[in-house]
Amino acid sequence: MSAREQDAAGGSRRAKGGRAAQRAERRAAILEAATALIAERGYRRTSLAAVAERAGLTQQGLLHHFPTKELLLVGVLEARDRWDTTAAASGSWRTGSLAQLVDYNAARPGIVQAYTVLSADSVTEDHPARDFFEARFRTVRESLSAALRAEFGDTLPGGLTPERAAPLLVAVLDGLQLQWLLDPEQVDMPASFRDFLALLGSGERARGTGAE
Repeated sequence: MSAREQDAAGGSRRAKGGRAAQRAERRAAILEAATALIAERGYRRTSLAAVAERAGLTQQGLLHHFPTKELLLVGVLEARDRWDTTAAASGSWRTGSLAQLVDYNAARPGIVQAYTVLSADSVTEDHPARDFFEARFRTVRESLSAALRAEFGDTLPGGLTPERAAPLLVAVLDGLQLQWLLDPEQVDMPASFRDFLALLGSGERARGTGAE
């Protein structure tokens, strides 16, 4: 390859890299705008047009990255999950970490609402978010099983294995979110979750701490 051809090839790679970086930046800006608007307005009142305007794009430009509102919400939820996934992968998840996560979610009802609505809708066939939630719940159950085993060993105080307890823990987390969204004055989500941890045997509520 001649020097001129090498320069041309290098320029092409740099151009492709620059375009990829631009796409990543635009995608990040869209997700940031969507997350902020959902937090401010809620899931139902957040439109694609509003997200595009907040991100400094045309609606057509937004649709190039996220063709539907459902796929945009999946992107928002994936971004929300990154901290959880990192903590789980590092082996640092414990029941106290989950209590902190519940505290955090209680401060962002719009995002919790989007998650709750989209996860329920995803049970229908061919829903664009179905694959995301199937994979997410599978990963969460595995991560919670590992967290419970690290904290309790092979058997929890009530006699369940971590694998049998993990789906119940997921059900409590999501069920409390639904009740809290419907009646926040009557359902104290963080306190109720700590009550459950006490029943589970972690003593989280008795210790009154949010971390191990």
